[in-house]
Amino acid sequence: MAGVGDQPAAALPPAAREALLHYVQVGSLQDEGAVLDAARHLPLDRVECLWEPYLLLAARVREAMGLPGLTVEQTVPFRDKERMKQRLDAAGIRTPWHATTTTAAGVRELAARIGYPVIVKPIAGAGSADTYRIDDDAGLEAALPLLAHVPEVSVEEFVDGEEFTYDTVCAGGRILFENISWYRPRPLIGRLNEWISQQIVALRDLDAEDLAGGRAMGRAVLAALGFQDGFTHMEWYRKADGEVVFGEIGARPPGARSVDTMNHACDADLYSGWAEALVRGRIDQDLTRRYNAAAVYKRAQGQGRIVAVDGLSRLLAEYGDGVVAVDLAAPGEPRRDWQASVIGDGRVVVRHPDLATTLEMADRFATELHLYAA
Repeated sequence: MAGVGDQPAAALPPAAREALLHYVQVGSLQDEGAVLDAARHLPLDRVECLWEPYLLLAARVREAMGLPGLTVEQTVPFRDKERMKQRLDAAGIRTPWHATTTTAAGVRELAARIGYPVIVKPIAGAGSADTYRIDDDAGLEAALPLLAHVPEVSVEEFVDGEEFTYDTVCAGGRILFENISWYRPRPLIGRLNEWISQQIVALRDLDAEDLAGGRAMGRAVLAALGFQDGFTHMEWYRKADGEVVFGEIGARPPGARSVDTMNHACDADLYSGWAEALVRGRIDQDLTRRYNAAAVYKRAQGQGRIVAVDGLSRLLAEYGDGVVAVDLAAPGEPRRDWQASVIGDGRVVVRHPDLATTLEMADRFATELHLYAA
């Protein structure tokens, strides 16, 4: 593999550094000219991107070097949420009522037109960063200053329902791997409430009747956007009446180490599977879903450095092999900014073939495992 980055090779994680045959450092990855110049000096057959802000840069490198993969034109709907929804509206896919604006006055006008509650978020954002649920005029006025740095926002209908993902690895327009994860609770709720231990559950039974609508929608979205090769991460909602509504989609893997959670559900390696799909057009691994796997993300109580972890030993003793990953901030480490990422101060992953048992374990870790900072 070859890499282009804005830090010295010595600063790369050892695993990444050892996997690279070639590496070129540039002053900034935002300097498109420098990245293109560096790429021209590397033996590249494919260009892939993990991080949302650089998807368009990756597409420009592909075009400049005549490489396969998403073009700039194909990438834009994955980055521009309004263009994305316009394309899907035209294909008859149910999206939230939506429009974009670049001014505070425009946000007010659209909120009045769509009706509260609304969601206001960047058109080219990632995850739930700079995303706000607005319930009334007072809430809107409180949120507008927080969005002053965002050049263009999407104002859309708030869809009240359960939130899920639809994730795929594709090659040649064929879906080689599918995943549906369940957010417990919705990420926007987790992001606004510090005490919540967010859960992301990779579900075992994708043929379950209550997932059929979202799964069909996911396939229709990929067809409408003409996606061919690589990883995708889509979010969708299931309302109380069973209606499914599209949320958004990225031409990349999900964040929050969710690919690791999928791996635990299948006893597979989807990172190498992604590479197999791109290079060989197939995945040779056994991708049978043997388990439901739930990642529970923890946030420490207090500020400063981690001073104690309570409840872990007791839960590990009780659930044994059902706990497949523990990656928590250790005593002495600084508490992380809980609003900066879903992962917070670490995670625990549990799994079981039975969904109810998996959720019971996840809820126990959510409520009985505590990290303290001081």
